[in-house]
Amino acid sequence: MKSIYKVLAAGALVAPLFTSCIEEPLPTNAVVQEQLNANPGASDALVAGMPSRMNQITLSSEFHFDYGYSSLMHVRDVMLEDMAVDYAGGYDWYSSWSANDATSDRYITTQFIWNYFYEQILTANMVIGAIDHNTEFESLKANLAYGYGYRAMMYLDGARMYEFLPTELFPDNKNGNGNDVLGLTMVKVTEETTEDEYRNNPRLPHAEMLEFILSDLDSAEKLLDGNTATNPSKTMPSLAAIYGFKARAYLWDASYQEEVNEDAAAAKTAYENAAKYARLAINTSGAKPLTKEEWQDRSRGFNDESFSSWIMAGKYSSEDVIVTAGGIRTFPSFCCNEENFGYAAPAQGAVTMIGASLYNKIDDRDFRKLSWVAPESSPLSGKEAFINDDFKEILAPYCSLKFRPGNGNTENFIEGAAIAYPIMRVEEMYFIEAEATAHNDAAAGNALLKTFMQNYRYSAYNNNYNTTQNIVNEIVLQKRIELWGEGQSFFDVKRLNYSVIRFYNGTNFNTALNTFNTNGRPAWMNFVITRQETTNNSGVASYNSPSPEGLYTPIR
Repeated sequence: MKSIYKVLAAGALVAPLFTSCIEEPLPTNAVVQEQLNANPGASDALVAGMPSRMNQITLSSEFHFDYGYSSLMHVRDVMLEDMAVDYAGGYDWYSSWSANDATSDRYITTQFIWNYFYEQILTANMVIGAIDHNTEFESLKANLAYGYGYRAMMYLDGARMYEFLPTELFPDNKNGNGNDVLGLTMVKVTEETTEDEYRNNPRLPHAEMLEFILSDLDSAEKLLDGNTATNPSKTMPSLAAIYGFKARAYLWDASYQEEVNEDAAAAKTAYENAAKYARLAINTSGAKPLTKEEWQDRSRGFNDESFSSWIMAGKYSSEDVIVTAGGIRTFPSFCCNEENFGYAAPAQGAVTMIGASLYNKIDDRDFRKLSWVAPESSPLSGKEAFINDDFKEILAPYCSLKFRPGNGNTENFIEGAAIAYPIMRVEEMYFIEAEATAHNDAAAGNALLKTFMQNYRYSAYNNNYNTTQNIVNEIVLQKRIELWGEGQSFFDVKRLNYSVIRFYNGTNFNTALNTFNTNGRPAWMNFVITRQETTNNSGVASYNSPSPEGLYTPIR
């Protein structure tokens, strides 16, 4: 049977999802297997396509949320209570996700997410399909490992977003077709998937998806371990990053085993594995947590992958089309408030802020609190490290100072938008190790948290928690503060069945749009699959997740 590569159509929602069949494992104008065998370096161009694909348009230049992987990070963040966006200028392209609007299967916002994942998976599949899996070349082994690593990363993110977990709105876990969709994730597409197979390709349940992801990560680990021909770029998944993905995967599974399967023994084992691989990521990377000076750097803060802390990164170059086209469709455009070329620029009005409730939970002695503009009544007011006094005068309380434009350039988008953004930092691994340990041994997990906080964040840190739940909550709180704006906290809130609370005394969320308070995980965290997919894939047609669109009302 002919193998296919899924290329999702950019256009009408019901456009076909597949291309014409091809005989070769790659398009005929690309590198073929014989060329790779003769010249191991020929695969490098294919591999370079994976980090390049991270920063490309998926559907259309008309939709300014469509700029790749870092946009998905921002999507996840605005769905929480941790990030508020000021709508004053009306330029917030992410209001659909923050306000639970236009999130059903018929909207371009829904199609963008699904299409992005499968276009990136396509790119990884091309790498995996092009390289002889029995090759003796170390460089080809490394490239094959990067293909497996990228594919696993995409499926791990996507599976956790699309997996249906219980919510108060859908307590029976059934969709409009009456089908139980509990634990269903994404559809599996590999370099060997045929067109006929794809036409009837059901969503994998949690266990099967986990097995598939871990299989890819196992393959990558085997190929990278001891390999002397690896690429030093942090845009490639190193062995440390592979361990980090395993830590994320096992943490995800442990929560599922606890809540859904109610299997304490399986959860215990999964937590042990999460802690094990988090520690391996820390040790293998040799990375050191960011210092106060690195964190607050006015020109390099959270835009430079060369910091030791960063294990894996995405990166824009000054030649990227989305940079040269004005820089308004980039991560810094939406997340750097100290610039004048993007949507988060104060003049545009879509500035990003930390949720007031989260800000108020941060100790004043913790230098991370200076990542946001302090209210005038705070003892921290005036101590923030602004790039220049112009922003000091105009940025309101709670506005983010965490992400800086490239080289601190607030005006020139060619330089200011050409930054790196974090995909994995070593600090996350410390928190995974602490939480995973705490589930099995609360005191030991708390000791790990205290050690990290006292050594790397502020020496006076302490807490008196003595129950597993309180200690886990504290670890996750500190992780949310640490990783604010980096697209990871969504997964913790969803897997741990946390509520999202946006309406409270002193809220800085928009009471006309998104001041929702939920009881447990919000239903909007179970992403809906685009109608394009359900129309063309009979295996998914009756097993989509129910849409939560319009089912929450802002509290005023």
